[in-house]
Order: sequence, then C-alpha cells, then structure tokens
Amino acid sequence: MQYLKIVICQLIIALLVYIPLQAQIQDDTLLHLKDAVLLAEQRAPVVQSKRYESEAALKNIETARYTTNMPTLDATYQAGVGTANNLTGIFYPTGILPMSGPPSTENRYSPATGSAASILLNWQAITFGQKGAQVAISIAEANSKKSELEQVLFQHKINVISAYLDLLLAHDIVTIQSHNIERVQANLKQSRVLSTTGIKPGVDTALFLSELSKAAVDLLNAQKRLQVSQLLLQQLIVTKNLPAPVDTSFLNQLPVVVTETDTSFSKVPVIKAGQSQLLVSQSKEQFLKRSFLPKVNVWGTGFARGSGFQPDNSTVKTWDGFRLNRFNYGAGLQLVFPIMKYGEVKRQLQQQQLLSKAVMEKIEENKQALTTQQNIATTTFNSSIAIANQTQQQLKTGQYAFKAMQTRYNTGLASFPDLIQAQYNLLKAELDVKSAYWDAWKALLLQAVVKGDEHIFLNEIK
Repeated sequence: MQYLKIVICQLIIALLVYIPLQAQIQDDTLLHLKDAVLLAEQRAPVVQSKRYESEAALKNIETARYTTNMPTLDATYQAGVGTANNLTGIFYPTGILPMSGPPSTENRYSPATGSAASILLNWQAITFGQKGAQVAISIAEANSKKSELEQVLFQHKINVISAYLDLLLAHDIVTIQSHNIERVQANLKQSRVLSTTGIKPGVDTALFLSELSKAAVDLLNAQKRLQVSQLLLQQLIVTKNLPAPVDTSFLNQLPVVVTETDTSFSKVPVIKAGQSQLLVSQSKEQFLKRSFLPKVNVWGTGFARGSGFQPDNSTVKTWDGFRLNRFNYGAGLQLVFPIMKYGEVKRQLQQQQLLSKAVMEKIEENKQALTTQQNIATTTFNSSIAIANQTQQQLKTGQYAFKAMQTRYNTGLASFPDLIQAQYNLLKAELDVKSAYWDAWKALLLQAVVKGDEHIFLNEIK
C-alpha cells in the first residue's frame, strides 16, 4: 500500500512537469536573436508610429517650400441687397461694411442689388531670409523626427536583445532544474534498494520523495518564468506564437570586452536626438530674427462691380445689380515694415534662446549619464568575468563532491543530509554559473547601449 502511494505521487509529479512542457512546445516558434531584432524593427507599433511621424515631417518640408515660394491667387464673387447712402471721409473699418462712391444727397431707403467679382494675386517676393528660415525650421524638424525614430528603434532593439537574454537564462534554468529532478529520482531509486537491503532506513525514501516534490515545484516555477519571458519577447517582436530561443550556445561562453571609450557619444541615438532638437530651436531663433525685417509684396488684381444704383444717383434699377457692368485691373508693389513688432520679436527671441540653452543642458545631462553607464558597464563586465571564473571552479568542486557523496551514500558511508547538502551545493553552482555568464552578456549589452551600436553585441553571437 505504501509503495502504491509512492508510485501515484511520482506519476502526479511527472504529469505536472510533463504537461506544461508539451503545451509549451506546441505553441513555440524557434527564433534566432538576429531574426527577433529584425521582426521587432519591421512590426513593432512604437517603431511604426515614429516612422510615420518621420515621413510626415518630410512631407512638411515639401509643404513649406511650396507655400513660401508660391503666390496666393483668390477668386471671389459676391451678391447682396442694400441701400447706398454714403458720406466721404475716413473711418476705422472694424465691424463696419465699407461703401464706395460719392456722397448721397439724402437718405433713401429703397434697396438695390449689387455684385462684385475679383481675382487677386499676392506674392511675397522679397522677405530678406524669412522664407529660407521657415524652410530651415521644417528641415530641422524632419531631422529631429528622424533622430527620434532612430532613438526609438535602437531602444526597441536593445529591449528585444535584453528580453532574449532573459529568455535564454530562463531556458537554461529549466534545463538545470530538470537535471536536478533526474538526480533526485536516481537517488530515490537507489534509496529504495538500500532500504530493501537494510543498509539505509526506510525514512530516507520518504525524505527523497519530499525532495522530489521540492524539485518539481522549482521546475514549475522555472517554467513559469520561462513562459513569462516568452510572453514579454512575443509582445516586443509582435508574433502570434511564443518564441523559443535557437541561439542558446553563446550564453555558455564569455564575450569579449569593448575597450574603446568615447566621451563625445556622437553616435548614440539619444545624443543625436538632442542635437537635432537643438538645431530646431536654433532654426526658430533665426526665423524670429528675420521676422522683424520688411517684406516686399507683389500684387495684381482684376475685378468688376455691378450695382442697381445708376450713375446719376436718381434712378434705381433694383435687379440690375446682379450684372457686372464695371471692369478694372490693377497691379503694384507693397513694402511692409512691422514697426511695432520689435518688442514682441525681442521677447520671443529671448524665450527661444532660453529653450535652446535648456536643450543644451539636457544633452550635457545625457552625456554625463552615458559616462556613468560606461563606467558601470566596464566594472560589471570585469566583475562578471572574475565571478564566472570562480563559479566554474565552484561547479567543478560541486560536481566532484556530489559524485563522491553519492558513492559514499550508496555504500552506506554517508547520511541523507550529507547527500542532500552536496546536491544543493551542485544546484547552486550550476545556477551561479549561468547567472555569471548572463551578467557578462548583459554588461556587453550595456556597452552597446552606451556606444549607440547594437552590432557591438550582435557581432559577438557565434
């Protein structure tokens, strides 16, 4: 009866471990790291959004060049009904519809129709650099959007690589925990034999069953972490199936440290984006400086009028106003100098100059942060290499101690606690080795971030 309970317990543990693995294998899609990066570049909505914004900014350059170089040409026609009482003299036209013609002899309230049509051309022929400054702003904004796209794309690639590394670590931890279950199962089997022959007490079998349950729980937790890592990577690369890593071997070796240092960080996307924003702000400064300069406008018009009031001002033909009966044309130059705009432009320019200084300080802040990250990456990498060397020695010692203790236990010379402690030490050494190697690759990834080039990391993948 006791043996039957043990068998049932083992079957339950095996099913708990086997079924999630099978379900996961059915949904997995094998994926290389470089393919994952390519998928993220092509599919990620955050990247596509910035790409569309960049394309829209390029279209804005075309719009700016068109609108600043092309004249306006407006065609107008209007018809109305009203009186024609009038006085000569000037008035401020706000809120008043102006009238034309000589003064009327008296107020008469008989209305007549009227109409007007015109074609008016207006062209700012000379703006003393304002047009060029306006186009320069649109070009700087397009470059800024392009830099933002590069920054978002680079950061997304780094996130994909980081998620892939996390997935590799989770995958290796599942493998380690599976091997640990195999060791516990082998010890359980041997304990039954030793218990049957009387070399070891029967309680060791129950203790090994408990250890098997603990190992199964550790494996299930590792599998949960693996699936979470898969889901996170799946979101980043926008796929329907859960990704399974193919490039699993490079995590078993240590990368080569990047020794070159760059204090300018000119290739880093976040710095390039900041410099592009600075150019936009400086372009706006130039535009403001030129907005106070005069403009020379060229205008030309052809227009016609119709009125139901007759020239002698004594006869009204009400409906004749819908016919155009007077035709005119005109052309000329207009010099416009915004005299009172100086104070406004001066204050706007001061504001824009302060914004430029703010962008410059932000760039300097990013450079200082990158310098710190560069030092952290170098320190972390060197520390990871040293730790990896120590964990390798720890692993060799753990493997030797476990085998020796297992042999002593099988011959009745060692107790259950001694064997379990050796097994724990071996499991910890295996996990520490993987973590140390993972830390080293993460440090290399941080160096790629600091230098703004993901190929520093990708080129190390063998």
